[in-house]
Amino acid sequence: MKAALLYSSKTGMAVSLNCRPGEDRWDEEDEPPLDMLAECDSDETISAVRKSLQQCFQVFPVEADERAYARLKRLKPALVFNIAERLYGPSRESHIPTICEMLGIPYTGSDPLTLGICLDKSRAKEILSYHRIPNPEFRVIESAGEIPVDVPLPSIVKPLYEGSSKGIKDNSVVRGEAELRERVREVTALYRQPVIVERFLSGREFTVGVLGNYPDPEILPIVEIDHSQLPSGATPIYSYEAKWIWDTPKKPLEIFKCPADITKDLRARIEDIVRRTFFVLRIKDWARIDVRLDERGEPNILEVNPLPGILPNPEDNSCLPKAARAAGYTYTSLVLRVAEEACGRYGIQLRGRAVGAAEGRAASIE
Repeated sequence: MKAALLYSSKTGMAVSLNCRPGEDRWDEEDEPPLDMLAECDSDETISAVRKSLQQCFQVFPVEADERAYARLKRLKPALVFNIAERLYGPSRESHIPTICEMLGIPYTGSDPLTLGICLDKSRAKEILSYHRIPNPEFRVIESAGEIPVDVPLPSIVKPLYEGSSKGIKDNSVVRGEAELRERVREVTALYRQPVIVERFLSGREFTVGVLGNYPDPEILPIVEIDHSQLPSGATPIYSYEAKWIWDTPKKPLEIFKCPADITKDLRARIEDIVRRTFFVLRIKDWARIDVRLDERGEPNILEVNPLPGILPNPEDNSCLPKAARAAGYTYTSLVLRVAEEACGRYGIQLRGRAVGAAEGRAASIE
């Protein structure tokens, strides 16, 4: 059975950096941010996913560039395993699933609508708020000249549609109007998009992996982000510095605890809001959902990642594989579980067994 692995490599996406139209192009004097390619896949990740899929599929790697449509049309794979992030705009994670739907090709993960909603943080939060799922109060700001007077302080300033801690630095938490104006000016100029300004929550921070589909997804062991392990004086957030500078394979930052040391009651409350978020946003197959406690100890949804990162090496501190390992998965069995869930939704026969949507979670690849 043929499967296409769709990815956005750092090398491949670097070629697209100056293909952005109009005034949004970068030139030699105005370079893109250092973390522009942070969400793109390393060669190591692409190779590890490919080797995992080869246990059950004949695998064809495909760069998610402008030639992907023609390659998929020619390949006609039984399944696309999608980890492609692309580079620009709130719909960038929706590009490959949209192509798959145009060509009638089954694919892993959430549909274009869900991916677009979750990447635009304000749209996801509006839906969560409507369903009374707790998340921090927020404002969307287009420019430093349009800051409303009622922004809650302290707040954290983020690019509106980015992931992998892009644009979130050690100075992203602001406590005064001058700081707020400075950060908004900096982020809007650097990332060429609006910012979301959220009330900063002072409690503990967690991230939660989810595998499967409605009505019974598997909630993986909860990972805590231990801010006490950050350098002295650092802001208690999982910033760009924490993720990419202070934490290295040669000197890993012992910032994650999995399973998190929490009470049964707190675990149940976190799992409940994660499960509700997964259902309300109609996420499929897999996700990683970030949670933080407010000053009263109540869990709030911070970020929703329906296309989570899956760096293969334990020392890389990739949270979904870390949680999966704690639940007894190998890297290969994690990848194949996601493929199996997608096959179950589409009723695709896998290894001599027709996996129906209703039994997708229980099925096993033998």
